[in-house]
Amino acid sequence: MDFNDTDAEADFRLEVHLFLEKNASRKSNNQMQSRSRYPEGPDALRRAKEWQAKKAAARFAGITWDERWGGRGGLPIQQVIYHQEEANYNVPRGVFDIGLGMCIPTMMAYARPAQLERHVGPALRGEEIWCQLFSEPSAGSDLAGLRTTARRDGTDWVINGQKIWTSGAHFSDFGIVVTRTDPTVPKHAGLTFFFIDMKSPGIEVRRIRQIAGTSHFCEVFFADVRVPDVQRLGPVGGGWKVAMTTLMNERLAASQSPGPDTEDVLEFVRQLEIDDAPALDNAAVRERLADWFVKSQGLKYTRFRTITALSKGQAPGPEASISKVVGAAKLQEIASFGMDLAGMAGAVMDPELVPMQGWFQQAMLYAPGQRIAGGTDEVLRNIIAERVLGLPPDIRVDKDLSFSELQRAASER
Repeated sequence: MDFNDTDAEADFRLEVHLFLEKNASRKSNNQMQSRSRYPEGPDALRRAKEWQAKKAAARFAGITWDERWGGRGGLPIQQVIYHQEEANYNVPRGVFDIGLGMCIPTMMAYARPAQLERHVGPALRGEEIWCQLFSEPSAGSDLAGLRTTARRDGTDWVINGQKIWTSGAHFSDFGIVVTRTDPTVPKHAGLTFFFIDMKSPGIEVRRIRQIAGTSHFCEVFFADVRVPDVQRLGPVGGGWKVAMTTLMNERLAASQSPGPDTEDVLEFVRQLEIDDAPALDNAAVRERLADWFVKSQGLKYTRFRTITALSKGQAPGPEASISKVVGAAKLQEIASFGMDLAGMAGAVMDPELVPMQGWFQQAMLYAPGQRIAGGTDEVLRNIIAERVLGLPPDIRVDKDLSFSELQRAASER
């Protein structure tokens, strides 16, 4: 692996740096991240759209996208470099990640040219926001167990059902949705994929209040929602393949866990005493720090492997699954440890009253979600076992059963 920028990469990094220095403010040391990656209130959403428009005008949005869509036709490594540099600045994040990272790439793979002309540019410039409508109350890790139906009616499809945990549905203009169109075939074979206007009659969005105090997750209900067949992505019954296109992009995005990380807990430890001695002198504390440092270095160099592949124009391997399994669990461990070190203050959420602005307390609430988004630990371990280590796949007793048979068997239990 080569950890150094090439001359061209160094030139691009300088270009990014100059853009950010001119248009954004730098983060201070150990500055706590926002409680939510998503905007709370119309002003925050407006600022996010303004920043996205500014990035697009400078061609730092959709860096790898074709110039006809407003990108710069750049290399994947340039996208990595931009994200590395932007992480040092206070700029709105999260609002467009799903649309530009998952929805629009899926559209590019399956939508018609006229549909791309209509939707790609507005999404890239931040004029329209997209969401991903996949999970259901009975279909989380087993996405193919979904029950939302789409029934053909002339040139339209009529959708009925419910989706849940849809990030940003309450402020989204469009969404991608996978539905069941044929329950008489095995569950993976009876799915069909669409993109929809979130303002369509029959769509109801309800926000979910989360334990961390935010409410960017939503329930979405479909009651006889009509979708033209021209908005179908992929063939009828081919929705699973289309969904996999989206999920591969999601898992790559979800592999980067938010903080606090090893450096942050080290800074916290330097401020504390245990038994009237510096906490850093405590053997148990040093052991935990060393363990997390080793994991952090492993994650760092695993990501470098991906970056090196991107720099050479190669497709990255399965490293994202490995990074997510390790990184999400590490985040939860660090959050719990930080709260324990804080003693009674660990139960206080007010950032004005506790060390590190209550970052560990907040992380303890959002960390479990990191082990679910983009695939649970169990799903990703299966991917690593089967596709990296070459181990035999799990036995699937439902492989050849129709979805209706599975439902009947479940109701008889």
